[in-house]
Amino acid sequence: MANNSDDHLTPLLEAERGQGLKENSYLNEKMSSQTTPPSPFPPASFTTARHLGKRKLPQSIAHRGYKSVYPENTMCAFRAAINQGRAHALETDIHLTKDNVVVLSHDPDLKRCFGRTERIIDCDWAFLSQLRTTKAPHEPMPRLRDLLEYLSQPETADVWVLLDIKLDNDAENVMHLIAEAIASMPVPNGGKPWKDRVVLGIWAAKYLSLCVKYLEGFPVAYIGFSTCYARQFLKVPNIGFNMFAKTLLGPIGSRFIRDVQKAQRPLYLWTVNEENMMKWGIAKGVDGVITDDPKLFNEVCDEWHEGDEKQVRVTLGQWLFTFWLYIIMALFSIPLKHRLPGSADTFLESERLKVKASLALGA
Repeated sequence: MANNSDDHLTPLLEAERGQGLKENSYLNEKMSSQTTPPSPFPPASFTTARHLGKRKLPQSIAHRGYKSVYPENTMCAFRAAINQGRAHALETDIHLTKDNVVVLSHDPDLKRCFGRTERIIDCDWAFLSQLRTTKAPHEPMPRLRDLLEYLSQPETADVWVLLDIKLDNDAENVMHLIAEAIASMPVPNGGKPWKDRVVLGIWAAKYLSLCVKYLEGFPVAYIGFSTCYARQFLKVPNIGFNMFAKTLLGPIGSRFIRDVQKAQRPLYLWTVNEENMMKWGIAKGVDGVITDDPKLFNEVCDEWHEGDEKQVRVTLGQWLFTFWLYIIMALFSIPLKHRLPGSADTFLESERLKVKASLALGA
């Protein structure tokens, strides 16, 4: 049999292969201690339920301000939510103008609140700042920095804010501009940093990486109504949940609440305006109730006593609405996945690769 001219290289190749196996083994050992890499998202401990003696009460989160009385997403609605409604937090919505100003509006257009047909993304700030709401007392549209400036005052030092980052913005651009707006507002001396007062509310998993890229260290909460889609976020440490309240009625919702609480994640409910549903949220031990009427919710909390959970009742109409929701979600589950791109698994794999690359460089 002819001699192989590469036989003299065999020991070298085997040695190199052995060294490679050792390096991979080392990296695998380093990674094996953490199947999930350390979370870039801190726990939103400032958003958890209040403990008053033996009572555990959700925080009162004003939905677009004191919406039941004042024009939504306006500075007067935010001030009234805190001063009159005793809200612990504010919930508001993010959109972008044509000239990249971060403004507070639920709708992408001006029709419902301002009586005009234009889309916000097609208007510059100079134009939008002159408009007034159709609802009295006819307030202007605020910017995110206007809200942050108000929250910088000593009297609002303990109020936090939940940002609902709408999907109809360009994802990369909106996260970049939110980060710029927050960075432009200095924290008062002795005040809490914004990452201890702002929660980033996202509707889709693709925003996870953008939160890390532009606002690392800020807590994040998934916003949605499908518990099926929401469950993937349980894989990502410290992600909170802001769920449509009526989708959590029944056994499917109860199981989801149990799993979220077992994972020690914050759970908020939107939008809760009926007294019996407010009481239901208290009985379920959620961390926050998002409501148009924070004053009413706080009155319900004031009157709540241990044992009251036995008296909580859900109406037939509310059960039927939940049943209808589940039918709709089942029908549109596939289109929903296309509407909400990305996945928690993809994000986690990306984070694992980052850790592995970092370990390799340091090996």
